[in-house]
Amino acid sequence: MAISQEANGIVHSVEGKLHRHFGRDLQSARKEHIFRAFALTLRDMMSGQRMRTVQKLQRDRSGRELHYLSLEFLLGRSLEKNAFNLGLLDAVKEACGELGVDPNELFETEPDAGLGNGGLGRLAACYLDSMTTLGINATGYSICYHYGIFKQKIMDGQQIELPDPWMDVGDVWLTPNMDNAHSVRFGGRLVERWDSGRMYFDHVDYTEVIAVPMDMTVVGYANGHSNTLRLWDAKSPTGLDMSLFSRGEYMKAIEQNAMAEVIAKILYPEDNHFEGKLLRLRQQYFFVSATVQDIVRSHLERHDDLGNFHLKHVIHINDTHPALVIPELMRVLIDEHDMNWESAWQITTHSVAYTNHTILAEALETWPQNLFEMLLPRIWQILCEINDRYVNMLRQLLRDEYRVSQMAVIWDGQVRMARLCAMTCHAVNGVSELHSNILRQSVFRDEFSIWPSKFLNVTNGVDHRRWLAQINPRLHSLITDLTGSDSYLTSPDDLSKLEPYAGDKGALERLASIKRKNKEDFADYVHKTQGVLIDPDSIFDVQVKRLHEYKRQLLNLLHIVCLYHRLKEDAGFEMHPRTFIFGAKAASGYYMAKRIIRLVHSVASEINSDPRISRLIKVVFLENYRVSLAERLMPASEISEQISLAGKEASGTSNMKFMMNGAVTIGTMDGANVEISQFVGPENIFIFGLLTEEVEALRREGYNSTLYYQRDPELRRVLDRLSSGFSDGVQYGDITNSLLIGNGGADTYMLLADFADYVNAQRRVDSIYRDKTRFSRMSLCNIAASGSFAADRSVSQYAKYIWNIPTHPGTDQR
Repeated sequence: MAISQEANGIVHSVEGKLHRHFGRDLQSARKEHIFRAFALTLRDMMSGQRMRTVQKLQRDRSGRELHYLSLEFLLGRSLEKNAFNLGLLDAVKEACGELGVDPNELFETEPDAGLGNGGLGRLAACYLDSMTTLGINATGYSICYHYGIFKQKIMDGQQIELPDPWMDVGDVWLTPNMDNAHSVRFGGRLVERWDSGRMYFDHVDYTEVIAVPMDMTVVGYANGHSNTLRLWDAKSPTGLDMSLFSRGEYMKAIEQNAMAEVIAKILYPEDNHFEGKLLRLRQQYFFVSATVQDIVRSHLERHDDLGNFHLKHVIHINDTHPALVIPELMRVLIDEHDMNWESAWQITTHSVAYTNHTILAEALETWPQNLFEMLLPRIWQILCEINDRYVNMLRQLLRDEYRVSQMAVIWDGQVRMARLCAMTCHAVNGVSELHSNILRQSVFRDEFSIWPSKFLNVTNGVDHRRWLAQINPRLHSLITDLTGSDSYLTSPDDLSKLEPYAGDKGALERLASIKRKNKEDFADYVHKTQGVLIDPDSIFDVQVKRLHEYKRQLLNLLHIVCLYHRLKEDAGFEMHPRTFIFGAKAASGYYMAKRIIRLVHSVASEINSDPRISRLIKVVFLENYRVSLAERLMPASEISEQISLAGKEASGTSNMKFMMNGAVTIGTMDGANVEISQFVGPENIFIFGLLTEEVEALRREGYNSTLYYQRDPELRRVLDRLSSGFSDGVQYGDITNSLLIGNGGADTYMLLADFADYVNAQRRVDSIYRDKTRFSRMSLCNIAASGSFAADRSVSQYAKYIWNIPTHPGTDQR
C-alpha cells in the first residue's frame, strides 16, 4: 500500500539524516539516533517557516513586538507537539510504519525539557504556543538549564534528588547563536567620571560572563507563523587559563569557567545559605541583562533611535523573577545610550508589564541590600534612585510614613521586587478574578489606591490543542463527531456545542467508554513502570502538582486515613473502590513537603498491603511527575483535587487540564475554581470548605485548630494515628504537632477547619459516581465549558488590554 507524499518525504529525510549525521543505517541506529533524525527533519521544516516569519517582520516595521520573560518554560516533549502543529502527526506515524519504528517508542525516547518545575513554567509554554498560533510576533526568554530542577527518585519512601541531563538528547531542538551573544558583568566597583558637565560611572574590576543564545523554534498551529524561545547559556570569556594549567594548577585553570557556567546548571538552586542566594541573584540578573541587551540591539537594527522603543516593544514579566529587567533597561538606556533619567523612565514604565502569580510572601521576592551592593553595584545605584524618587512622591501624596514604609522598593535593608513591579509597570494583573481582587484589596492595596486603572485580571488558560486534542485522541474524535468539525482547535468556545448532548444517553455512554479505555491504558502504564496494580473500575481520584503545604496534599491524606479506619472498623461501611493518585516534587530544602511525600508512602504501604482494604482503596505516588506523565494521566482522571485553602492559590492550571479531559473538580472556592464553578454550575462540581472572607474572619478572631481536634473524634483518631505511626515503623508526630496550636503548630492553612466538610464532599463524590449516567453528564458539562479556559482566550485578552498588539490567527498554510 502506497504511503502519502508527506510521509514519503519524511522517510527519505530520516534515512538521509541517519547517514549524514550519525553514519548509521536504520538497522544499526540506536533509538536516540532515530529520534534525532526525526527531530532534525521537523526542525528543517520549522527553520524554513521561521525564516519566512522573520522576513515578514523585517518588511513590516509598524507593529509592536512582545518579549515574554519567564524563569521557567516547562515545554515537555517537542517532537509530537511540533508534528501536531505542523499538521504532520499522521504523516510522522505513517513514516514510522514504513521504517518499522513504533511511534510511541519514538515519542518516549525524547526526555522532557528540564526548563521548568510547575504551573508557572507550563503556563509560559502554553502562552508561547498561543501567541504563535494567534500570529503575535513574540520571543520567549529564559535560561538554558542543563539539569532542570532535578529528577525525582523515591527510595524507602523518601525523595532523592538526582541530576536531570535532559540535554543529552533534548538539545536537538536548540540552535546556538553566537552572533547574538552578550556580556554580563558582576561585582567590581564604580568609578565616577565627568564629561561635558555630566556624571558617568565606569564599571571596573568586574567579572564577565558571556550569555550565549540557544534558540528553539516554536511553530503555531496551522497558520505558518513561528516564534523563538531564546534560552541563555552561560560561558566564561576566557575559557582555560593556560599559564595556570602549564604550572600544574589544573583546578584553578578552569575555575573561572566553572564559576560562569554554574549560572545555567540548575533551576532554583537551594537558597537557605548565602552562596545559594548569591547564585539565584546572579541567575536572575544574567537572564534579564542578556535579554535587555538583545532587545535593544534588535531594535536599533530596525529603527533609527531608542525614542520610540516603548511603541515598538512590550516586555512582560512572568512573576517577580525577571523584575530586574526594570533597573537593567534603565542602565542600558542611560549608561550605554546616553539618555537622561526622565526619558529612560518614560520608556521603561511604558514598556514593562507584570503578572503576579502568588500572594505568598516568600514568593514576592525580597533580597538583602548587601547582595546588590556587592554583586550589582550599578543596579543598586539605579534602584536607590528609583526608590528615593518614589518615596519622596509618596510622602508628599500620602503624608503617612507607615504606608510609605509598606510601599517602598527599598526599606530596612531589603529590596522588594514585587513592589518594584507594582509601581513601575504600566499594567499589573492577577490570574483569576479572586486572585486579582486580593491583589487590589490586600497585597497591592496602597498601589491600587494611587493607580487603580493599571490593575487588571486575566484568568489563566492552557493549551487545549495539547491538553485535549493531542493527548486524548479518543475524546477529540468524539467531539468532532458530535459537533460536526474540529473547529474548536482554533475556536475553543466551540466546545460549548457539546452542551445539547448532556441529555443524550448514547453520547454519554460513548464518553464513559472512552474514559474507561483511557483508564485501562493508564493502569497498564502504572503496572509496567511501578509494579502497582490498579483497578480501572475504581474512581481515579488525582492530586498532582508541586508539593507545598498550601496546596494541602496533607488534607487529602487525612481523608484517606479516615476512610481506612472506617473500612477496618465498620464491616457495614460501603464505598465505591477508589484509587488515590499523587504526583509531586518537593523543593530540595523544604522539610515538611518531603515529610508529606514520606507520609504518602507510609499510608500506601499499609493500605496497599492489606488484602481486604486494597480492593477498595489504592494509594499510588507517581515518581518524577512531569509533563509527559501528566499527558498520560489527564485523560484517565475522574476526580480533580483542587483543595488549597481559599485565598492562597492564585489560579491553578491543572484544574483546567483536568476539566478539559472530563474530570470533575472537588475543590475549595479558590483561584480559578471560582470561575470553573460559575461556568459549569454548582451541580457539576464538588465545592467544600471555607470561603476567603471566612478564612480572614477566623484569623482575626484567633484561629484555634486544637478545638477541631477535640470536637471531632474521627479527626482526632486520624491525627493520633499519624503520631503513633504506620506498619513501616515511621511516625509523624511532627506533622500532627504542626497542625495543633499548643503543640508548637499553627495549622497555617486551616486543614482541620476544612476537614469535616471535605469528608462530606467526598461522600457526595462516592454517591454520585454510582449513578454512571449522572457522572458522565457532569463530565461532559465540564468539557463543554472548558473552552473558556483555553490559553488562546487568555493571550487574546493580554494582547488587547495589556500589550496593545493585534492578533492574526491566520489560515491553514500547511
